[in-house]
Amino acid sequence: MIEQFIEWDKALLLFLNGLNTPFLDFLMYWISDKFIWTPFYLFLIFLIIKKYKIRTIDVLVGVAILITLSDITSYYGFKEVFQRLRPCHNESLQPYIHLVNNTCGGKYSFISSHAANTFALALFLIQIIGRKYSFIPALMIIWASIVSYSRIYLGVHFPFDVLCGALVGSAFGLSSGKFFNLYYSKFVLKSGK
Repeated sequence: MIEQFIEWDKALLLFLNGLNTPFLDFLMYWISDKFIWTPFYLFLIFLIIKKYKIRTIDVLVGVAILITLSDITSYYGFKEVFQRLRPCHNESLQPYIHLVNNTCGGKYSFISSHAANTFALALFLIQIIGRKYSFIPALMIIWASIVSYSRIYLGVHFPFDVLCGALVGSAFGLSSGKFFNLYYSKFVLKSGK
């Protein structure tokens, strides 16, 4: 059963990775780059400042802790434990993988740190600013999904790596968002600061 699932995962990867075009190569390469999103992050910080004013620092510290925990967990809790080779490092798949700019990344694939981190941030922000800005839930889920999909397109993650990364990141984001909202309502709003 597990072997069959792994074969399906490989087949889906090869199908999605095989849908390449020069334009999508360019687009997905940049979508996967964390620095290209700087204007987007600045826009999110602007929205956070509008809602939290002086307490924005609390949110940014929360985000820093969240992303650090998500990233450490995806690497040490999954990649180093399961040691599943990235598709682009897997010798049996290498001839069939379309790599963009010959970029493969680290040795291990399971789970996708990009998926974990983007979904962690998405679910966290949905909870803390999603009520004030109704467009945030859809925007954040679409953004996290596109970034995550880019990892499959680029041949550096299997679909299951991305799915599990998204689930782990979502769990971190949900729990952190709930904790932040509890902290904010119990300690900040009640103290009037």
